[in-house]
Amino acid sequence: MKVAIIGAGNMGGAIARGLAQGHYVRVQDITVTNPSMPKLEKLKVEFPAIQVSTDNHEAADADVVIVAVKPWKVEEVLKPLRLRQPQVLVSVAAGMTFEDLAHFVDPEMPMFRIIPNTAISLRASMTLIACRNASEQQTLTMLDLFNEMGLAMLIEEKQLAAATSLTSCGIAYVLKYVQAAMQAGVEAGIRPKDAMKMVAQTVEGAARLLLENEDTHPALEIEKVTTPGGITIKGVNSLEHDGFTSAVIKAIKASI
Repeated sequence: MKVAIIGAGNMGGAIARGLAQGHYVRVQDITVTNPSMPKLEKLKVEFPAIQVSTDNHEAADADVVIVAVKPWKVEEVLKPLRLRQPQVLVSVAAGMTFEDLAHFVDPEMPMFRIIPNTAISLRASMTLIACRNASEQQTLTMLDLFNEMGLAMLIEEKQLAAATSLTSCGIAYVLKYVQAAMQAGVEAGIRPKDAMKMVAQTVEGAARLLLENEDTHPALEIEKVTTPGGITIKGVNSLEHDGFTSAVIKAIKASI
């Protein structure tokens, strides 16, 4: 299977790196196009077998074409390529609906909208996937492709905005907690780099507790470490007193 990625910016480059580090697509079958060469040259240094070009037409014959450009550039990029079935279009452009995309390609071709986050370059993304005109096999292939780069989940297009706030925007909210906890650690006398490692590993551990046990829940895991009269429950109650849960909910709703 040949995969082309149009756009080598933050997200396009991250997807390219994630694919190149995986096993589902051979590196030599990945083509990345971008208007300027510096980002392409950097990819080529990291993955010498990857194909790069400043001409988007080099992507036109791929089995899967991933469009990772800004929404206002999508029409300009797609229309000249005349993509059609059995090719598969994958759009990373936020806010571009399937109806929007259908104006620029064969409207009957299989289409996917994906919302990864920047951890995809480390193969640790939470990637949201919605589909239109796709067969069951094409959908499974897309899930397999992005499950190699973290965890992929199939949802309906109408759920993308809310889910994006939880995942793509959400990575920033988690990092904001890490930053705040680091500041507290530094104030308590811990070196910044040590504090960052401590908090980051703690966040990873908390995530694994939830991801590796389908029968658990955050409240259950919190209960395990909040002994009566202990320091943890005092800290949790302080967070709630200062509106932690409300602040998180408001932030997520604000970004929908």
